[in-house]
Amino acid sequence: MKTLDQFNFAGKRAVIRVDFNVPLNTDLQITDDTRIQAAAPTVKYILENGGSAVLMSHLGRPKGVEDKFSLKHIVARVAKVMGTEVFFADNCIGEETVAKAEALKPGQILLVENLRFHKEEKNGDIDFAKELAKLGDIYVNDAFGTAHRAHASTTIMAQFFPEDKCFGKLLAKEIESINKVLKEGEHPITAVLGGAKVSSKITIIETMLDTVDNIIIGGGMVFTFAKAQGGNIGASLVEDDKLELALDILKKAEAKGVKILLPSDAIAADKFAADANTQICPTGAIPEGWMGLDAGPDSLKEIEGVILASKTILWNGPMGVFEMEAFANGTIKLGDYISESTANGAFSLVGGGDSVAAVKQFGFADKVSYVSTGGGAMLESLEGKLLPGIAAIIE
Repeated sequence: MKTLDQFNFAGKRAVIRVDFNVPLNTDLQITDDTRIQAAAPTVKYILENGGSAVLMSHLGRPKGVEDKFSLKHIVARVAKVMGTEVFFADNCIGEETVAKAEALKPGQILLVENLRFHKEEKNGDIDFAKELAKLGDIYVNDAFGTAHRAHASTTIMAQFFPEDKCFGKLLAKEIESINKVLKEGEHPITAVLGGAKVSSKITIIETMLDTVDNIIIGGGMVFTFAKAQGGNIGASLVEDDKLELALDILKKAEAKGVKILLPSDAIAADKFAADANTQICPTGAIPEGWMGLDAGPDSLKEIEGVILASKTILWNGPMGVFEMEAFANGTIKLGDYISESTANGAFSLVGGGDSVAAVKQFGFADKVSYVSTGGGAMLESLEGKLLPGIAAIIE
């Protein structure tokens, strides 16, 4: 794996693909700068080692040039996080931008305008990638969140740096963390897979069957399994066309000696609302008109035992509708168990949008080993795919 420490940045310009796709409010102020903070170690390393940095990113989903998606709105915050002045170019390609890049002195930063103001970025256009490549001497990809896209800046431009390309610190850490689960995990390995649909997790489940010792199923997809086994699930979420698939997964797991833990009880509600009436029911005996929205107390006791006995844990997806306080307990308890197991020496990786949101909301981010920055990229990695942005650096 090519990393920063294999290069001498003294007097060199690093062109770095970062992920500064940060949330902005209506006043175009950043509401969460986590992604900028995540890129800081890479940028600072290059500057401290005598290099300069040209930062490129997308922001939002602009249709052509749109002021609200301009990266000029984030320059001040980037400068604050990096601890140094940041120059700005109002295009990401062209003679003026190249001149600004070439004028950088060691220790200086240039942020270029939104890559997606050009349709060629998403199209993976080779001529556009060639123009971007003029901005630096060494190409550094540190944007895990877009590593699953074969865009010009994430994948295609790497070919113009055959020897001078590497992963930034963030992307290297992401690869290392995923490998710790999929390839180098200490057993017992447990994957917690939550979420609404079996269909969105099927490839991950099948990949995991060759790696893990336990799979804990959470969220709405529990009820597809419960119905497939002949249970009554009331008005709970279900994918009726995936019942055979659910049974097939259980058979495959049994054949491979993988324990699949399905919650034995659920917190059921009489409507999908924060103020619903609730009751605890067996997962396969939910009354008509009621729906399961969280794991019940018996399930959580069983989950606790499995998690505390695990040496490697992947958490992808919540146990219930944690956005509503009445149905957040299962997700919070799971976070408690994973935190305790981590404190006892287990390696824990959290990835995938909802579980990342949950660990931040409930204060678990500093109590697990690693929180992934990439939603779709993380999921595709767990499916066993080699992401285009990673392949481009390895090749």
